[in-house]
Amino acid sequence: MPEEKTNNYDAGHIQVLEGLSPVRKRPSMYIGSTDKRGLHHLVYEVIDNSIDEAMAGFCKNIIVSLNYSGTVTVKDDGRGIPVDIHPKYKKSGVEIVMTKLHAGGKFDKDSYKVSGGLHGVGVSVVNALSEWLEVKVKRGGKVYFQRYNRGSPEEDLNVIDETDEIGTGTEVTFMPDPEIFETTTFSYDSLFKRIRELAFLNKGIKITIKDFRDV
Repeated sequence: MPEEKTNNYDAGHIQVLEGLSPVRKRPSMYIGSTDKRGLHHLVYEVIDNSIDEAMAGFCKNIIVSLNYSGTVTVKDDGRGIPVDIHPKYKKSGVEIVMTKLHAGGKFDKDSYKVSGGLHGVGVSVVNALSEWLEVKVKRGGKVYFQRYNRGSPEEDLNVIDETDEIGTGTEVTFMPDPEIFETTTFSYDSLFKRIRELAFLNKGIKITIKDFRDV
């Protein structure tokens, strides 16, 4: 008999395997290179978080946007990263996921039975290698927001809106750091190819890519 999926996903389910500090010093150890391949790997890491939610049965739509500003936004309709305070680290689940390497619910057997990004380096690496990153989480009728500068939070997680709209999800927007990467220009074709493969491998998930750049 198949196991029932559970919506009981909070900060206590997040486990941390190691810290974030070495990432900016040796980025190639975590993303393979600092050329175009490494740059695009950042997008795949963020998408992997959404894929994990989809594989757990909580996400059906993922939208990847290449923005005019040179940033990338990945938005999903999953449960949303936990916003409550982690019992051990005394910070919000969002901040733990964004600032601790290999932190996430995928290491907790009660949060994810399967994981698409199990062998990935995690969204914290994206944060560390971005000039800035913003995350919005829609959960429990509220919209939470936090901004980071080269991996460090500029502020605590704050509620920026309350909504009666039914639904949950996570939205991550990041600007790759020109101090790290040889180029910060994303290739639509490269991303489209990878996203098409992910959609093929994960039936029932709709992944959309949009290019808003004037190119």
